[in-house]
Amino acid sequence: MRKQTLLVAVTAVISLAFVACTETATNTNTNANANMASPKAEATPAGTPKYTEEQARQERERAKANKETIGETLDDAWIHTKIVAKLIGNTTTPERKINVDVVNGVVTLRGTVDTAAARTEAEQTAKETDGVKKVNNQLKVAPAKPANTNKATNTNKAKTIYE
Repeated sequence: MRKQTLLVAVTAVISLAFVACTETATNTNTNANANMASPKAEATPAGTPKYTEEQARQERERAKANKETIGETLDDAWIHTKIVAKLIGNTTTPERKINVDVVNGVVTLRGTVDTAAARTEAEQTAKETDGVKKVNNQLKVAPAKPANTNKATNTNKAKTIYE
């Protein structure tokens, strides 16, 4: 009988210890999540730095130098920044050949790409960007010209004329 009582007591202690450990982990996660969800002074999505008017002005200047258009809103400049960064980071889209215009959340892609896949990828990249309302894909597909490996050689040697 004494063994049974001891076994029940040990089982109860182990069960309580297990429950206590589990509840501590849950409380820690709950507290961490509660802290992360607390409102910030600046209304920006979690993990997203605040995009400033100064950054937007700089982005408009870069776009203008590349013959691109960005609307006057902060959102348009931010959308442009995100799309260009995504295109640069994607090896299948030649960002330097793609002009990205953004006005009132509408993105227009202009330029020439080497493949239909690159055209589609650029459009998909723009469509998946937060804040984009519509994408006008005006990209043209023109395969890259192969490098000319034939060198013109002049086999004619200067002739000496004797009189």
